Amino acid sequence: MNQYDFKDRVAVITGGANGIGAAVAERIVQSGGRVAIWDLDVSDLDARVSALAADAVLTVGVDVSDLASVEAAMATTEAGFGGVDVLINSAGIAGPTAQLADYPADAWQKVQKVNVNGTFHTCRTVVPGMKDRNYGRIVNIASIAGKEGNPNASAYSTSKAAVIGMTKSLGKELALHDIAVNCITPATAQTRILEQVSQEFIDYMRSKIPRERFVTVEEVAAMVCWMASAENSFTTGAVFDLSGGRATY
Repeated sequence: MNQYDFKDRVAVITGGANGIGAAVAERIVQSGGRVAIWDLDVSDLDARVSALAADAVLTVGVDVSDLASVEAAMATTEAGFGGVDVLINSAGIAGPTAQLADYPADAWQKVQKVNVNGTFHTCRTVVPGMKDRNYGRIVNIASIAGKEGNPNASAYSTSKAAVIGMTKSLGKELALHDIAVNCITPATAQTRILEQVSQEFIDYMRSKIPRERFVTVEEVAAMVCWMASAENSFTTGAVFDLSGGRATY
């Protein structure tokens, strides 16, 4: 496993209790960093997180769709670990699978609140400290759906396209600081988010990937950790593809 130097770095990982976020947390701690896991439910941690040294992990219950909750989580994190150097926005929901004309309006709003507003809230809260220290790395987990659009997943596709646009805008705003803001657009990974969609939709998503398999969370973590490291010192506002050959642009 390649390692990047995260010694003395503090990373906030939203949705870090399971899935992609948990794999990133494991890799950052193994590379010398400390992680604050912000998740709606921190009572059910992935085994890879539970196995990490207790002094390297801080778990904070937070609803990223609520700005006050995010700001409270930031205060808890700063009290426990100090300033935040890295932000990984991994929290997200899929929403139901349905055609746009039949899509439940309340479900649409919930997807946007978590995936779009949640990313906005965490960036808004973390960026001032990064600017004060003139250092930071932000990695937003978008999706290939944000580039191509998935049928029967208009809410999710729209939310991830918004995350891509937010990444590009914020990257430009912070370009004169040593702060890199990038996003990743993975194909479907075998995580708990698939529990929210139908088997028919899961089969369709797999059929779209030329490698004929889902990306693993370890593969996502490998790319994310370079993006979150000090070695990523020039690229900002970029979209990194991890689609197994599916991406068309």
